Amino acid sequence: MKLLIHGRNLDVTPAIRDYTEAKLNRAINHFDDMVVEADVHLSVARNPRVPQQTAEVTVFANGTIIRAQERSENLYASIDLVASKLTRQLRRYKDRLKDHHPHHNAGSRSEAPAEGVELNGTTPEGSLTDGRTAELPAPGVRRKYFSMPPMSLDEALHQLELIDHDFYLFRDRETSELQVVYRRNHGGFGVIQARDAG
Repeated sequence: MKLLIHGRNLDVTPAIRDYTEAKLNRAINHFDDMVVEADVHLSVARNPRVPQQTAEVTVFANGTIIRAQERSENLYASIDLVASKLTRQLRRYKDRLKDHHPHHNAGSRSEAPAEGVELNGTTPEGSLTDGRTAELPAPGVRRKYFSMPPMSLDEALHQLELIDHDFYLFRDRETSELQVVYRRNHGGFGVIQARDAG
């Protein structure tokens, strides 16, 4: 498994790096055959009056993105909490694979597709960064780029559970339109769909 560790407003010391690697390796140990890469972001709040230290982990498992984030007053505690949450999410993901694909080998490692190879029925065309120049975003704006294979609403709801966010943007398999599924404050889920003006 490839493990990337980044720090925001803090230096990732060898002690922090070793602790993070040990905790995540232990959390992912039973799912190592599924996990290709883990991306870790450790951060400390800039305001010294707000003792908030965050550990955020994004795992790429068999083409699925699983994300966990935890905050506390102590970075090591945040790392412990996020490792536990990640283990639970990976277990749910593996159980769901077994339930929906009983003959599918959930333990087979999925490698990144070679250039020009079909992925979920679509052929990737170049890189997400082709034709873009590096530039600093406007203050307070963070851009993320990701591939968006078409999926059903059920698949989008499953992704929402795995990424630990309040919403998930997806491309509908039947209409190819972008939609947002989100958690409602009083329980349940909602879907936001664009409508032509007029």
